[in-house]
Amino acid sequence: MNKKRVVVIGGGTGQATLLRGLKLLNHIHLTAIVTVADDGGSTGRLRRAFHIPAMGDIRNVMISMAESETMLSRLMEYRFEGAPDNEIYGHNLGNLILTALTDRSGNFMEAINSISKVLNVKGDIVPSSLQVITLFAEMADGTIVRGESNIPKSGNRIQRVFYQEKVRASRQAIDAIKSADLIIYGVGSLYTSICPNLIIEDIACALKSSKARKIYVCNAMTQPGETDFYSMEEHVDAIIRHSGVDVDLVIKANDSLPPEVIERYHMMGSSVVDMKESDHAYPVILSNLLDFANGLVRHDPLKVKDLIEEILNQE
Repeated sequence: MNKKRVVVIGGGTGQATLLRGLKLLNHIHLTAIVTVADDGGSTGRLRRAFHIPAMGDIRNVMISMAESETMLSRLMEYRFEGAPDNEIYGHNLGNLILTALTDRSGNFMEAINSISKVLNVKGDIVPSSLQVITLFAEMADGTIVRGESNIPKSGNRIQRVFYQEKVRASRQAIDAIKSADLIIYGVGSLYTSICPNLIIEDIACALKSSKARKIYVCNAMTQPGETDFYSMEEHVDAIIRHSGVDVDLVIKANDSLPPEVIERYHMMGSSVVDMKESDHAYPVILSNLLDFANGLVRHDPLKVKDLIEEILNQE
């Protein structure tokens, strides 16, 4: 039996959460297309020092897609502490390993593949581009903000994100989209994890020509500085505007959140993503998909996996 080819486009911990469940579906071939526009923290420091694509989101995805937790996968997450003036302070060991392998081979994709083999990653991990790229945002008042890490700090409403330079997609990303049976956007930061992939012209063109069903797994909570007070419809509209491609299906969690969790997120400037309209140009699946461990709102990887499996079986 030919395996269905499922592509998940995004970045950050949200994408990693989805992949942690989807890797358990043995009848699919899974590919993660991951943004490399991050310029903050350990990732940003290494990217500037070695002029290589951002590797932080790649590392997160790699660990989530590993067949099982091993000592190496746990060490990949280790972050050095100590005195802030120490050169290694704040660096993530996984980032350092990816940087070392890239510096040695001169090939970022080869470094990803090398660690993926050691971790026995269940699927393929593909950067959306192999360039060192800088994300920009145009705000509602026309202000331009430079740098992915600065965009949520601007205190302004985001109109669009873009690149000033010509960005080429990786060949592996285009090939994955062209051969996909199902394409999933999310879960994750709308403007700094998902859209940075979609605004690459080659990727947008591949999505337009793809016959694969395109699904958006909507965020459960708004993100301060990025999607303040956004509804589900506004999330979907942003994806369509940035990609130029319609969304075929939206998956939205409809769990009842505990009052104390809602209050905790309210104190952080975040609120529940509501569905404002009853009629949409796209179907919406509402389902209990969340986990509230430690007072945090997260998509449950197994619940999302089960729902995606149902959708695949209906194809």
